[in-house]
Amino acid sequence: MSQRLSLVVQSGDFRVPDEGRIAVFHPREGHDLSDLPDARLEIIQPLKPEYDYWAGRGLTSVAEVAEDATYDAAVVFIPRAKPLARQLVAQAVAATQGPVLVDGAKTDGIDSLLKELKKRTRPSPAISKAHGKAFCIEGGIDLSDWVLGPSEVDGGFVTAPGVFSADAIDPASALLARALPKKLGKEVADLGAGWGYLSAEILRRSNLETLHLVEADHVALTCAQTNVTDAHAEFHWADARSWGQKGSLDAVVMNPPFHSGRAAEPSLGQAFIANAARLLKPAGQLWMVANRHLPYEALLGECFVSFEEVAGDNRFKILHGVRPRRKG
Repeated sequence: MSQRLSLVVQSGDFRVPDEGRIAVFHPREGHDLSDLPDARLEIIQPLKPEYDYWAGRGLTSVAEVAEDATYDAAVVFIPRAKPLARQLVAQAVAATQGPVLVDGAKTDGIDSLLKELKKRTRPSPAISKAHGKAFCIEGGIDLSDWVLGPSEVDGGFVTAPGVFSADAIDPASALLARALPKKLGKEVADLGAGWGYLSAEILRRSNLETLHLVEADHVALTCAQTNVTDAHAEFHWADARSWGQKGSLDAVVMNPPFHSGRAAEPSLGQAFIANAARLLKPAGQLWMVANRHLPYEALLGECFVSFEEVAGDNRFKILHGVRPRRKG
C-alpha cells in the first residue's frame, strides 16, 4: 500500500511522540506502520482476519476502542462507509491530545472528509500519493456530533454505522428467509451472520438445538447479540471461511459477502461455499443467496452431490446444495 504515512511523518506534520501509546484505527494487512514504534501501538481492528494479522505480528490489538482509552497520538485509516469514517476520526480526536493522522483513498471519500474537517479545525497540508491523501489534525477537538449510537431498522433490529445493511433489512437475506424450509436440522450455522436478521429467522424453525452465528465484524456481532437473544444461539467472532469443525453441521445458511472495498471478489463467496461443504455432515444441506451474476454454480457442483436454484428474482438467486462431496 501507499507510503503516505511515512511521508507525513517525514514532513514533520505528524510528530511521533517519544513515549506514550499510539492508537491505529482500522489498519489493513499491507498498511505500512514501520515509521511507528511497535511496542507502543494499539491496533483497533474489529475485522477478525485483519485483527489476527496484526496480533500475529505481536502488536497489541483490540476489537474496539475502550470508552476510557487515552493516547498520545493516533492514526486513522478511513473505511469507505462515510458514517463510520467520521465516527473513527471523532473517536480518535476524543481519546488523543496529540496529533491525529488521517489517511484514505479518494474512492473511500478522503477528499470530502478533509473538506468537512476544514470547517471544524485546521488540518495540515494534505500529502497526495497513490490515489489517496493523508493529513494531520490535533486531538482534543470536539467532533462528538460525528459519533453515532446504535440505530433501529424495521422489525426492531439494532444496527451500527459501517455494518453491512445498516439502514434496512437486506433484500437478499429477506428473500432467502422466505425460501427456508420449516426444518433445517439440529445443528445449524449462519456463516457471515452480520447483525442477526437471518439468524432470527432461522430460529423460527423447529427441531433446532444450536444455531452458530459466525461473523468476522465484531461490531456487527455485538449488534447480533442484542438482536438474537434465543438460548439456542451461540456467537463466534471468527472468519467464516475457516471456522468450525469438519462434518459437524446439519445445515448452513448464508448470504456471503462478495466485495473487498469497491471491487467485486467472487472468491470470498467461493471460500464460504468451500467451508460450508467441509462443515456439513454427509446428509447436510446448504442454503444460500447470491447476486444473480456471481459465478458460484461450478464450485457448488464440485462441492455437492447435487444443487439447484430453488427461488430468485432478477437480482438474486437462492441456491440449495445437498450432500457435500468428501475430498481426500
